[in-house]
Amino acid sequence: MSSVRVLVGTRKGAFILTSDGTRRSWHVEGPLFGGWEIYHVKGSPVEPNRIFASQSTGWFGQLIQRSEDGGATWEPVGNQFVYDGVPGTHQWYDGTPHPWEFARVWHLEPSLHDPDTLLAGVEDAALFRSSDAGESWQELSGLREHDTGSQWQPGAGGMCLHTIIESPADPRRLVVAISAAGAFRSDDAGQHWMPINRGLRSEGIPDEDAEVGHCVHHVAMHPSRPDVLFMQKHWDVMRSNDAGDSWFEVSGNLPTDFGFVIDVHAHEPETLYVVPITSDHLHYPPDGQLRVYRSRTGGNEWEPLSKGLPQSDCYVNVLRDAMATDSLEECGIYFGTTGGQVYASADGGNTWDAIVHDLPAVLSVEVQTLA
Repeated sequence: MSSVRVLVGTRKGAFILTSDGTRRSWHVEGPLFGGWEIYHVKGSPVEPNRIFASQSTGWFGQLIQRSEDGGATWEPVGNQFVYDGVPGTHQWYDGTPHPWEFARVWHLEPSLHDPDTLLAGVEDAALFRSSDAGESWQELSGLREHDTGSQWQPGAGGMCLHTIIESPADPRRLVVAISAAGAFRSDDAGQHWMPINRGLRSEGIPDEDAEVGHCVHHVAMHPSRPDVLFMQKHWDVMRSNDAGDSWFEVSGNLPTDFGFVIDVHAHEPETLYVVPITSDHLHYPPDGQLRVYRSRTGGNEWEPLSKGLPQSDCYVNVLRDAMATDSLEECGIYFGTTGGQVYASADGGNTWDAIVHDLPAVLSVEVQTLA
């Protein structure tokens, strides 16, 4: 029987949750790297027992950790992230130039094709690649040196590159998202980039056709349809059918179209999941009721999923990297909250259980389906 490994990054360490294919009973291991902020933990789809973790504190800086045995043991690997070329500037909140600074790694994306290749999205917004399983890093500087770079500015959490999608059909195609700049695509393995924000509308940007400046929270894709992208923006849930060349809104009947996370069912490319949040200054569910919303039509028509979730006095948030799916026949959906719960549904979202309580605030959730 297949098994499931859930990798959880939190404000105070990493946790590994494991279960067999029934997903009824869970073993919890952790905290790993206790006391450190673990922004992201993700395993290689090619070599599942190779797992990477982004470990950070304001006191000791940034480390990348690697495990070769499914998280049983870890070692720090090459941690020299150096921006290429002469440092440039970007816009700060008050519109003044601000130097590019390396703060932390927000997202790690192991290659779909090569266990030794790994991408890292960092703050301030840049993309790095390792070709030796994290031992050394090179910036894909074409992104940060894009003509629009001077117009990028930080979102509330910093100017982070938080989403990296590698096309399963063409490893040269990459899609990234930056808060607050927007989404970008490369069709040549990261040498050159184009903004893909046509159709996005953002409050506070006078020019509705602005090429950059949009606060994208997360982008998701189903591997069977790499040209179809789904986006949760600062406001609005969006869809693109042409790899980001154009976008249209699919918020439909959601109670609010503000949120951070969006994901796609493992076997149904038109089935989406979001977690609506009250507003951009009230980061908790509407009316204190934690609900996942599901669309089976690729957007516009949404249904609330609440069975097993708290429906009163719940004031948690679900952050941008804190939802994932497994690929078992009955697709499992998982998400973590800033209240320290990780919820799982073994039936596509119809019912939910908290598989762990009282962790530190959850920053990321990733899932591995193991043979």
